[in-house]
Amino acid sequence: MLLRPFTVLDGEATLDVFLRAIRITASSRYTPEQIAAWAPDDMDIVAWTAKRARTATVVATNGVQVVGFTDLDDRGYIDMLFVDPDFGRRGVASALLGWVLERADDRGLTELSTHASLVARPFFEKFGFVVLEQRYPVQGGVRLTNFIMHRALADPAI
Repeated sequence: MLLRPFTVLDGEATLDVFLRAIRITASSRYTPEQIAAWAPDDMDIVAWTAKRARTATVVATNGVQVVGFTDLDDRGYIDMLFVDPDFGRRGVASALLGWVLERADDRGLTELSTHASLVARPFFEKFGFVVLEQRYPVQGGVRLTNFIMHRALADPAI
């Protein structure tokens, strides 16, 4: 597996990973109505690609295709960490989070945060994140469940 920076050529592949992860993996914990609201058929590929390009995003590839991706903003927020369901439980998510931790250390960040889904919560807990709050955001008119999660990092000044 190779981790490399996102390029605009990865727009469609990362959107496909996102949609498949939600429609297949997350379907174990969310209703069909919630899945359809979270991962609609009419997502704007141009807006998606522009957002990925604006945020520090890395993709995981198996040498042939994009199998996962994640990002990290300047405040330590992980907006997305998704793995194609065909490549789950193979260390892809762990490698992506490893990239996040390295980048956070390089930037001198002292904490990380994310809004984790019901499916992602155990993964983040395994890596030291704790739940601060359970939330019920509305997406496409449908109520979802997620968790504000936080992980303190070593203070670089110490």
